[in-house]
Amino acid sequence: MTTTLRRTCQWLAALSPFIIAIAALGQSPSSQVGREVAIPIHLQDGEEFTTPVVQLIQYGAQLFNAKFTAQEGAGRPKSKGTGAPISDPSSPLVFPRNFDRLSSPDANSCSGCHNVPVAGAGGDRVTEVFVLAQRFDHLTFDHSDGIATRGAVDESGKFITMDNATNDRKTIGMNGSGFVEMLARQMTAELQAERDATRPGNSTRLVSKGVTFGILTHNADGTWTTAQVQGLAAPSLSSNGTTPPSLIIRPLHQVGNVVSVRQFSNNAFNHHHGMQSEERFGLNADPDGDGFTNELTVADLTAVSLYQATLSVPGRVIPNDPAVEQANLMGEAVFNKIGCATCHATLALTPNNNPGLPGQPGWIYFEPNPYNPETGPNSPNLQLGPTNYPVSAPGLAVDLTSKMLPLPRLRAQGSVIVPAYTDLKLHDISATSNPATDPECEPLDQNQAAGSPGFFAGNCKFITRKLWGFYNQGGAFMHHGKFTTAREAVEAHNGEALSQRLAFDALPPHQQNDVIEFLKSLQVLPPGSKSLVVDEHGNPKDWPPSAVSSEDER
Repeated sequence: MTTTLRRTCQWLAALSPFIIAIAALGQSPSSQVGREVAIPIHLQDGEEFTTPVVQLIQYGAQLFNAKFTAQEGAGRPKSKGTGAPISDPSSPLVFPRNFDRLSSPDANSCSGCHNVPVAGAGGDRVTEVFVLAQRFDHLTFDHSDGIATRGAVDESGKFITMDNATNDRKTIGMNGSGFVEMLARQMTAELQAERDATRPGNSTRLVSKGVTFGILTHNADGTWTTAQVQGLAAPSLSSNGTTPPSLIIRPLHQVGNVVSVRQFSNNAFNHHHGMQSEERFGLNADPDGDGFTNELTVADLTAVSLYQATLSVPGRVIPNDPAVEQANLMGEAVFNKIGCATCHATLALTPNNNPGLPGQPGWIYFEPNPYNPETGPNSPNLQLGPTNYPVSAPGLAVDLTSKMLPLPRLRAQGSVIVPAYTDLKLHDISATSNPATDPECEPLDQNQAAGSPGFFAGNCKFITRKLWGFYNQGGAFMHHGKFTTAREAVEAHNGEALSQRLAFDALPPHQQNDVIEFLKSLQVLPPGSKSLVVDEHGNPKDWPPSAVSSEDER
């Protein structure tokens, strides 16, 4: 792309919010007088295919940053954050019950939490998410309230406490999420191909991109056994009779609960803001009883999903101090040597695998994800198919490696190497694997049906943390964000990661410091960075340097 064309694209991206706002005012100028809304006019279904991609993504940024108001449907008086009706219709979630930091609505905008160090990234500890608290109407802990899931009693009829009502999670960033979702799509397709090639009476070792997911058995009677499958969430292992398990990789939510950026967005808009999408709640429907329908169009969700999927990818910040440079070189080598990269892996998007978009390389992202769940919890979501709003729509594609998108970006060289430092697999790294007593576990299992014994049994398995960009997204580490240093997080590795943690503990102090210095370099870079490695001033940095010192030279 020429410099002139790039500048033109940047200019269009900056100008597009004003174009959309002016168009809205031009359609009905008098109707805007005195109105207090974040989005004066929404993209209508079908317009996503006639809007230039750069402008569509910028509109998605508007939606992500919009501070929604009650005049455009914010709030959900008669529905929970799950989308189900509230347990007590006689107490709608209107002022002063229209805001609840725990069970939500709890934010005006997506960027209210995803804002460190830039919009779309992570969040400070104060922006923690109380996952599963949204199944309550208005969480109060008031023991005079005996109605189940209204304010103080769970599905089993027990009074809840702050320790068992919810799973406390850190807000993590969306930078690079398009590449991660495409990795998950490719891995899903590979696992499903291995499944489909397994004849009755046989077993198959499931492997994708060098990551092993255990053994799947196809029984002689046509049924399936998943007891030896590892690292996949329960919904992906569910099987009924001869219907096989889906084996879908779910890269979002830290327990592998969500398939796509789009499903994540459908959930979050309703949960946190009370903004309900057509595809999730129906065309011209008003299930939350706030007097507004079609609060978010299908086209809106496509735009905001594309915005998140095309955010710049994280990189590395390595100061020019020779001692820090040397520590980074050695720290990365030691990180690999002691086995951390076994799970915190760098994976490759291949050119010959794009489920739902045959013939296109794996870095051509498109909406909607062909594995979007149509039924079950957190559904429906837009399906890939013929134009039938709000149920299905054809794919809308964008090349994730395009220089038209926010920099920095990954490049295609036969394949696209994605240094996200994750295997997208669930692991238990707790010390005891006992949710009742282990602080690294959670009291509730998000991948089980709410109110079921499995739900209340708790969870100790989490997706291998994506380390790219993790260090400057709020300074809160692990899934719960309760550690303030990366070293604390390293020292909390037990269970499946015990050997790696013991290897770290056995290192001499200077090598431990080198590993920490390497981890400190993994950051979201300043917007527009032209290199994936920059110095402390944001200037491009050649890395690794051509002359590498050995450990003996230190």
